[in-house]
Amino acid sequence: MFVATIPNRKSPPTLLLRESYREKGQVKTRTIANITHWDPARIEAVRRALRGDFDGILEDRSATSGLIFGVLFVLKALADRLGLTRALGKRHFASLALFLILARVAHRGSRLSAVRWAQNHAVTEILGLRSFDENDLYATLDGLCREQERIEDTLFRDYVKKQGAPPALVLYDVTSSYLEGTCNELAAFGYDRDHKYGKMQIVIGLLTGPDGEPLSVKVYEGQTSDVDTVQDPLETIKNRFGIEEVVFVGDRGMVKTKGKLSIKERGFKYITALTDPQIRKLLKSDVLQLSLFDETIHEVQHGTLRYVLRRNDSVRSKEQRRREDKLRKLTELILKRNEFVRGSKRSKPEAGLRSLTGWVQRHKLGSFVSLSLKEREIVCTIDEAAKTDAALLDGCYVIETDVSKTIMEGQAVHDRYKDLQQVERDFRTLKTAFLEVRPIYLRNAARTKAHVFVAMLALKIVRELRQLLVKEFGTTEQDKMALTLEDVLTHLGRLCLQIYPIREGSSITRIPAPDNTQTKILKAIGVIWPTQINNTRVKV
Repeated sequence: MFVATIPNRKSPPTLLLRESYREKGQVKTRTIANITHWDPARIEAVRRALRGDFDGILEDRSATSGLIFGVLFVLKALADRLGLTRALGKRHFASLALFLILARVAHRGSRLSAVRWAQNHAVTEILGLRSFDENDLYATLDGLCREQERIEDTLFRDYVKKQGAPPALVLYDVTSSYLEGTCNELAAFGYDRDHKYGKMQIVIGLLTGPDGEPLSVKVYEGQTSDVDTVQDPLETIKNRFGIEEVVFVGDRGMVKTKGKLSIKERGFKYITALTDPQIRKLLKSDVLQLSLFDETIHEVQHGTLRYVLRRNDSVRSKEQRRREDKLRKLTELILKRNEFVRGSKRSKPEAGLRSLTGWVQRHKLGSFVSLSLKEREIVCTIDEAAKTDAALLDGCYVIETDVSKTIMEGQAVHDRYKDLQQVERDFRTLKTAFLEVRPIYLRNAARTKAHVFVAMLALKIVRELRQLLVKEFGTTEQDKMALTLEDVLTHLGRLCLQIYPIREGSSITRIPAPDNTQTKILKAIGVIWPTQINNTRVKV
């Protein structure tokens, strides 16, 4: 007997269960049943049974655990939903690129470690990838660097289609990522945000939508200043994304005179915050008054510019406590050094003075603290008036914008600037919290850029997954037993293929049924669990 597939013009084919027989020396067939209406899994089981796949299955039907299936399957389903798979294309390069993105979510390390990680996961069954090595992944990074703008443009069009219109506001922030080595082509010494003194770094600029959705990322040499990076996102917004009107939101000190001029030339508006010296200058010129800083928002119009002022009392108290803690620590260090000098006649008090003066400068106490030597002891002098002046703007901040009040109220201006905190959180995720851009096991500039681009695309999946999990299970702040993203990957990692041995060294591979927790996770994410594997790809 066998299952015959009969074409039916434009309709689905008819599936018939038939058997062959001989009559007067001729081979003929007869139909036993029409099984077109059967479940596809049942039909496939009949096919395999008639082929003899189930002949000689061991009596105990014992199964062994195969490759991990759940992690890659769920992450690929999310990538498909977000349009990442379509944006990458259909070439072999695209499958390898998708693997790099999914591995960046679930695994951290070099390309070689990713190849080793793939040996434990159902890469062939889910992604259709067979054998590949780290050199294939390096070549994929080269391709991603060349294709980055095309992929970003495709994803941006999807984003606009989903939102219904191009974003009227974009967020932009810059960070740095230090390197362990010195051979990376983009590595240079620059402003160190990671406080890893003596280490070279790269600079990363991330452009997002108003909801924090990553739109574009760019990597710069390590010595590049924040101000010098602003031109690129403006070009991306205007020329690549084709947005004619937008409000550009950048962090304090980033959008300065040169950047504001570039924004204005393109017909855009901006929202940014002022640095401490800029605020003091406005106070001195009487544009702003100190009495306007309060827990509630106040707004000052000055020409075409608007200043939104606020004081955060909790931050103010925190900064004051930190300052007092630093002074207390300095007192302890001075006492310890003086005690050492008194006990050692050969010690040099000047060495201790230089060391502690450097400490004072590093901890930003130099504006009101001075150290000197009196005989052989270090003496600390505090200028109380200067100390009061240093604390003048504790917890105070000013947001500057040229957006008119008819378009955006002061509270909205304040809230849109605060949205940058979401970008900063994404940067922490991008750098250390989960995706871990570091350590960067690369020297080539193009591959380094592609590595960061892969992390940005993986961030899209992480954001989607976290939002779905929080919606269903809440956060650990609300419930200490709530499922986190790390918990979910652990649970999905328990879903391994089951291999049943049969006669003559053959085997049957089956997909396991998820347990209650795994079922809840799949439901929360909106992923339908497959029932079988057909050929080299999963059939749902």
